[in-house]
Amino acid sequence: MNTEIKAVHFTLHDDAREYLNKKIERIPNAENMIVDMLFTLTKDKNFEAEATVNFRWGVSIHIKENDFDLNPAIDKMMDKLQAKITKEKEKVKEKR
Repeated sequence: MNTEIKAVHFTLHDDAREYLNKKIERIPNAENMIVDMLFTLTKDKNFEAEATVNFRWGVSIHIKENDFDLNPAIDKMMDKLQAKITKEKEKVKEKR
C-alpha cells in the first residue's frame, strides 16, 4: 500500500505527519485491499483535508473535510474514511 501526503500553502511538520500516520494505521486489515492512499492537506482560511483511496478492484473513494485546526480536520476525514472503507469491504464480502 502506497501512501502519499501533500501539504498545500503550509509546511507539514513531523508531529502532524506522525499524527496522520497513526490514524492511517487505525484502518483495520485494509493493507491487502488498498493500492494507494493519497492525502492532500490545504490551508486557506481553514484547513481542508482530502483523501483518495484506490482499491485493487478499481473502486476509488474520495473524502473532503474542513476545520479551523489541522488535527480535527484529520480526525473527521479519517472517521469518514474508515466508515467508507469498511462499507466497501462489506460489499466485496457479499459478492463472494
